[in-house]
Amino acid sequence: MKTNTTSPMIDLSLKKDGTTDTAAFARDVAQGLSQQPRSLSSRYFYDAEGSRLFQQIMQLPEYYLTRCEYEVMEDNKEAMCREFAGGGFFHLIDLGAGDALKTKILLQQLARQQSAFEYVPVDISGDAMAQLSQSLQSQLPAVQVEAVVGEYFKALEWLQANKAARKVVLFLGSNIGNFKTSESQDFLRRIRSYLRPGDKLLVGVDLRKDPHQILRAYDDASGVTAAFNLNLLRRINRELGGNFDLAQFQHYAMYNPGDGVMRSFLISKTDQQVFIRDTGSTYHFSAWEAIHTENSHKYTLPHIKELGQACGFNPETVFLDKKSQFADVLFAVT
Repeated sequence: MKTNTTSPMIDLSLKKDGTTDTAAFARDVAQGLSQQPRSLSSRYFYDAEGSRLFQQIMQLPEYYLTRCEYEVMEDNKEAMCREFAGGGFFHLIDLGAGDALKTKILLQQLARQQSAFEYVPVDISGDAMAQLSQSLQSQLPAVQVEAVVGEYFKALEWLQANKAARKVVLFLGSNIGNFKTSESQDFLRRIRSYLRPGDKLLVGVDLRKDPHQILRAYDDASGVTAAFNLNLLRRINRELGGNFDLAQFQHYAMYNPGDGVMRSFLISKTDQQVFIRDTGSTYHFSAWEAIHTENSHKYTLPHIKELGQACGFNPETVFLDKKSQFADVLFAVT
């Protein structure tokens, strides 16, 4: 395999003049805070500080998800990589790559078996992609890397226009759980529209389990998850000219085992007004009013298989951790 001396990075988040466009951020914040009940999109969690805090979350004793999926990868890396590489050269597209902690297990295995592939990590955080590119240059210099900063579908559109080879798409970490049911169907159908027969999709899903265990994972005793959620308000203050007083909001998490959805909120502790310069509006919050920030759906295996089939994918292999708490499901394009 050719040694990689440089790691090019494609930035699809920039405007034509080279600056970052915050208009979409301001528009989404204005829409979310103007409706009832109020909401803010979890897609804006991951600025540099948010990415740093999430790396801390993944190391918390309560946060089982990363350890479970890491175990899945370690125990099944050879089988996974055989499935990936069976059709010759391919692009390994890692949606929401972050620090690629778990993906590196697969990259190491692919390099070890001398598979012909190029790794394309995709993330909205430019800081995360710059750090990942640097770490891969030192840790896996034989792996060809082309990082993409931007939205998932912008990246897939760019890949479709510029990369003709077979695709293996990774969507790990139970990120699919952040969508509502209808949104997850729309998301998978859109991914399918960029793929062809012979392409594959590996989806990480958190399975239903003891509700108390799930709740602790999203409301840890040390308060890192609370800081991660509150950082979204700090980001609005910094990038959009808001004046949120973070001390007047608190993180609240709840899990409903009936529908299998973990929900996170920021709660206003007092009656207060918040002005955001870039939306041009002032928002009144009543005492104990909630801002919904995140959903995390927990699945059964029949549910995730049916979801994939409804979106044009055929479930091929289910990879589980030893306690069957987490699954990585490999789909083929039908």
